[in-house]
Amino acid sequence: MTRIVLVRHGQTDWNFARRIQGSSDIALNDVGRRQARTAADALADRTWSRVYTSPLSRAAETAAILAECLGLPEPVAVPDLAERAYGAAEGLTGDEAHERYPDGIVPGKESTDALTERALRAISRLAEHAGDEPVLAVTHGGVIGALVRSVEGDLLPEGSGRHRIGNGSAHAFDFSGGALTLVELAGTAEDLDLVAERTVD
Repeated sequence: MTRIVLVRHGQTDWNFARRIQGSSDIALNDVGRRQARTAADALADRTWSRVYTSPLSRAAETAAILAECLGLPEPVAVPDLAERAYGAAEGLTGDEAHERYPDGIVPGKESTDALTERALRAISRLAEHAGDEPVLAVTHGGVIGALVRSVEGDLLPEGSGRHRIGNGSAHAFDFSGGALTLVELAGTAEDLDLVAERTVD
């Protein structure tokens, strides 16, 4: 069994402005860097073998901060951990995107099935390399949300707009025998009923 903790990258200026980032490569801001250090402090009570990361700079810098703070090797980029592509909606706020694409059909937007498939593929590969060693992976709200929904569909209903996965938050999964299990969603298993108060974008 492999314990994989997924960490959402720290805040960017687009996060602060509530703009859809997707595959756009937006850097961390100073708040995001502080969030990464706070995440490292929260993860310091356990030994980790290494850090993997989305290649997008906001995740890669978060991962580099985690690695430095936790004394781990340089993060390894995994392309399948990149955020969902939102196509023509990238750079828009949620309200602007809804106004422009009220039917939800956005040119160039990656499908839910494609996102989930590659996110699961990434997790499988990480587990294959890690074996029984616990690892960290820095990724994005869309990727974490897709994985949560793949195993606990009722926790984060897609498109509800009510749920967010916070910048710098950590979420634990176990991967064993080809199956993924959600262990903790930004807290303990007992906190799962509080998911409605959290965020995914």
